Amino acid sequence: MAKTKPITASREELLDIEKGFWTGDSAYYAANADTECLVAFPQMAQRLTNDELAKTASKPNRWRDLDVKLKGMVEPGSDIVMLTYEAHATRESGEPYAALVSTGYVHRAGGWKMMFHAQTPIETSAGAL
Repeated sequence: MAKTKPITASREELLDIEKGFWTGDSAYYAANADTECLVAFPQMAQRLTNDELAKTASKPNRWRDLDVKLKGMVEPGSDIVMLTYEAHATRESGEPYAALVSTGYVHRAGGWKMMFHAQTPIETSAGAL
């Protein structure tokens, strides 16, 4: 019986996908999110279908000046990856935003798909993380 080769997650590939969720439009979300995704923000925590999640990104270029600092990455299974990072960005309105972010990906036939995403806003002052 032939062994299947384990899937190896590339940090760069996952971070590139992740950055696209900050700046991409609904088509990007539809292409890179799994069929269902759990999301958790201070204002909401729920399961969204791919279509529902894609509709949340109706305005492209919602963020600019994105800076992502990877804090950790684990692969609890050969087809599941969790990453956590600190993000700093500027809203379309010019307001600064910072958050601790965790995202889970599952590997499907079409590549890595987001299946979990959570953000915890942090202070943007000089004393912040």
